Amino acid sequence: MALGLYWATACLAAFIAVLTLDISRFFSRKNHFDVDGKTVVITGGSQGLGRGLARLLSSKGANVVIVARDQPKIDIALKYTASAAKSPQSQRFHGISADVRSPEENTRLLEEVTRWNDGQPPDIVWANAGSSHPALFIDTTLETLRSQMDINYWAATYLAHATLRLWLKPSSTPSNTGSSYVKPAQPRHFIITGSSTCFVGVAGYAPYSPAKSALRSLADTLRSELNLYNGYRRANPQQGPVADVKVHCVVPGTIQSPGLAQENLSKHPVTRVLEEGDPIQTEDEVAAAAVKGLERDGYLITTQWLGHAMRAGTLGGSPRNNWLFDTVSAWVVNVAWLYIGPDMEGKVFKYGKSNEVKLPS
Repeated sequence: MALGLYWATACLAAFIAVLTLDISRFFSRKNHFDVDGKTVVITGGSQGLGRGLARLLSSKGANVVIVARDQPKIDIALKYTASAAKSPQSQRFHGISADVRSPEENTRLLEEVTRWNDGQPPDIVWANAGSSHPALFIDTTLETLRSQMDINYWAATYLAHATLRLWLKPSSTPSNTGSSYVKPAQPRHFIITGSSTCFVGVAGYAPYSPAKSALRSLADTLRSELNLYNGYRRANPQQGPVADVKVHCVVPGTIQSPGLAQENLSKHPVTRVLEEGDPIQTEDEVAAAAVKGLERDGYLITTQWLGHAMRAGTLGGSPRNNWLFDTVSAWVVNVAWLYIGPDMEGKVFKYGKSNEVKLPS
């Protein structure tokens, strides 16, 4: 009995030690997202998370292109971004005013970036544009439901479609050749900014969370499909695409930003009840967590503890960032959800029971 207890304790200690090392990426310290000298396009880059990302990537040596609709805001964001440059003498910065809800605008902005980038496509494209209009489903007009899908799903989808068609051209095509052209050793990255609302249905986010859930599904599908082209490139380096392509989905929670102030104008009180105690991060904190996840080769990247827990409990067929941590976390979260789920539903029920609820006329 004592011997068995000894070995059980030893195995548990070894498991915890390995888990701790694995979580800290002790076994893999390679930077999988080195942006030094790379050209990065960020949509929705003039404020909020986009602005934080632009500044952080600038500090790591990237050439940054900010895309947004408001040119004066773009100009301010460019100065803010350039002020953090790692190598001010060599880094370049550019702004493009575009409405990414239009497929033609996404094609145009990539063409402009390619011309600005000495005839070469960007190395990294970050589909970050989006906005949230929280409200109860029946209180939301059909026009708003459609516009939320346009900016939060279709804008990223149009950009993904145009970017991948550009990146997956054969290396022998004119756009990928030239006397000074060197085949990239590093993969290209397409990154989608989602939301932790894609993991859990929350009363009051019906106009917004379905679009973000669709983005997660799109990212899963693109990740699977890109294996086809990456595999072909490995077998046919002269005829295949210039570089491997990787897809990532970053899913932050609440961000302290101008967008949050706008959200709060339409947010239902019951949604505020459900969000009580949720962590709120600054744009810089989210940007740092997102880039750190990319440097660790993460795929579905959360940025704070609540998002980590939500992701672990709803991974389904999505790839694991860390098989050991994700598996153990999923066990814990699935047990915890036996209490969390009923508690959240009970709060909504209690609110309806205790307050006047607007009904459709």
